[in-house]
Amino acid sequence: MPMCGTRDPIYFLGAFMRLEGEVRIPSGCAISAAISRKGRLFTGEAMIKAMETMHERSNGLGGGFAAYGIYPEYKDYYAFHVFFTDREARKETEAFLKDRFEVVDSSVIATRTIPEITDVPLIWRYFLSPLRSIVEREMIGEDEYTVRAVTRINSTINGAYVFSSGKNMGTFKAVGYPEDVGKFYRIDEIEGYSWTAHGRYPTNTPGWWGGAHPFSLLDFSVVHNGEISSYDANRRFVEMFGYRCSLQTDTEVITYILDYLIRRQGLTPEESANVIAAPFWSTIERKSEEERKRLTYLRTLYSSLLITGPFSIVLGFTGGIMALNDRLKLRSMVVGEHNDMVYVASEEAAVLAADRNAGSFYFPMGGEPVVVKVEGEV
Repeated sequence: MPMCGTRDPIYFLGAFMRLEGEVRIPSGCAISAAISRKGRLFTGEAMIKAMETMHERSNGLGGGFAAYGIYPEYKDYYAFHVFFTDREARKETEAFLKDRFEVVDSSVIATRTIPEITDVPLIWRYFLSPLRSIVEREMIGEDEYTVRAVTRINSTINGAYVFSSGKNMGTFKAVGYPEDVGKFYRIDEIEGYSWTAHGRYPTNTPGWWGGAHPFSLLDFSVVHNGEISSYDANRRFVEMFGYRCSLQTDTEVITYILDYLIRRQGLTPEESANVIAAPFWSTIERKSEEERKRLTYLRTLYSSLLITGPFSIVLGFTGGIMALNDRLKLRSMVVGEHNDMVYVASEEAAVLAADRNAGSFYFPMGGEPVVVKVEGEV
């Protein structure tokens, strides 16, 4: 069974987080997404309706949303969303940030008090710019510099967890049903051009705030329904390149894989899909010579990043989304459209709850990536 094993047991909100294998809960989960091809901004209200329709797919142990285009006034700065267990953890984290970033602004993230969401940690937001002198001295790009800072905080500062770190985007998640999490974070008042959402039904871990989806790193966010059997092989590979699995969840390693392939290796989302849900060798043999060479190259070079087991995921990134099933399509996923809007969900009913005029429904085949991008610049 999946187990990160790279960090001592996590103490969060005063509760001891048991490791993988010590808790077994039947699987479920709901995913959804919406994007405007024209980059038009819309609130998260439709996403709440979509997730509410799939209420029975969750069990109240985690829900969340990621939204893009929500911080136009700070679009050039990294937006850190951070959970703290106490003020001491916040002070230590802020001291670390001030040593390595220019802190442009910081504040508590606005929420509503609702009875369904309890044991609320301190939830802060920071807009940051890496200190150029340190970036140049370490001879790495700003994105890699920021990733290393996130990893450092999450692995060494007790009681602090950075759960969102991209530019002009943000992740909002908690323990609870997704519709309640959406109301808690007031996403019906937040406008973005693209949204992803998740309702959690944990398979191997108890619910806690950091383990809810989406899981984010820089501007990548992943929502995931399934349970991957290749976890250990995938984890060992990404940890060779500086990633550290500390959340004990499949979704974390999927996000690191996609960050590695797209940001660090320069692959397109479609090419990354051909790695993690690579076609069977028998399928590759039937392709044209050029396509056969390309797919063989990807499958051979990144063989340790093939994800096996049932999954459906939506990857959010700046300017687009990618929806993808496992090669055998063992998890449901549907795509619908209306005007410039494209919707993805675990169920057709969820798409119609988000937009009753949606149509042109499409059910992607196993391993077939559906990539939707905003036309022109974001």
